Amino acid sequence: ENISDFSLNITDCTQVVVPEEVFFTVAAAGILENLLILVAVVRNKNLHLPMYFFICSLAISDMLGSLYKTLENIFIILCKMGYLTRHGDFEKKLDDAMDSMFILSLLGSIFSLLAIAADRYITIFYALRYHNIMTLRRALVILAIIWAFCAGSSIAIALFSYEAATVIPFTILFPLMMFFILCLYVHMFLLARSHAKKIASLPSSTVHHRTNMKGAITLTIFLGVFLCCWAPFVLHILLARFCPHNPYCACYMSIFHVNGTLIMCNAIINPMIFAFRSPELRSTFKKMFYCPR
Repeated sequence: ENISDFSLNITDCTQVVVPEEVFFTVAAAGILENLLILVAVVRNKNLHLPMYFFICSLAISDMLGSLYKTLENIFIILCKMGYLTRHGDFEKKLDDAMDSMFILSLLGSIFSLLAIAADRYITIFYALRYHNIMTLRRALVILAIIWAFCAGSSIAIALFSYEAATVIPFTILFPLMMFFILCLYVHMFLLARSHAKKIASLPSSTVHHRTNMKGAITLTIFLGVFLCCWAPFVLHILLARFCPHNPYCACYMSIFHVNGTLIMCNAIINPMIFAFRSPELRSTFKKMFYCPR
């Protein structure tokens, strides 16, 4: 709040405010869509596979991001109505809890994308040994480790968010993990053609390979959408910490609400990509909505 007030005095850029109704609508849509993904995977036993469990992990991360913005807006409304104060002990603890939820959403999304990318890589280049390498039990252990690490990191970062030693590793982690996933995808696509030639003599393997490449393309779309939606907010965190009084930085920080809306849009776009590009999920949705005999 203090940074925003000061920014208005040193820059000609006006604060861009997104109506609270828009926040609530977008957040509610994101929660419902990702909840639909979870219900579809739970109901269809054919989807009880490591890949879809990793997708559920990403859906949970998106739900947490939407839930965070919903609770934050409720908190702001209660402050405006006088039921809560901005600097009380209870309000500070509540704010720390919501910040922890937000960081958990970001870290969960990053590591879920990493797990999905690794799963696709194994599916494409170790297709014959995939079920021995990526068992259901191993996938569950990976998810447990991911969420335990993300939960511990989110609490630590929320408690020490004002320390540069905390902000720097957090902001470095984002481009570092994205770069690692990008390298994995580049390596995947560069070797895909040569790998396809080796299995071209087997028709069934070729079909399976094309299916896996379609999955890799889908995950590439996920990565692009994730970068477009989250990168502006991560940049905002860096600018707010290291150059809050610079007019150019302050001008960028004036669109803070827009960056928050982009984060929630990511929770809406991901389920749409699942629904349009996954035949299994499309079939499950039809059974859920049309209730065939």
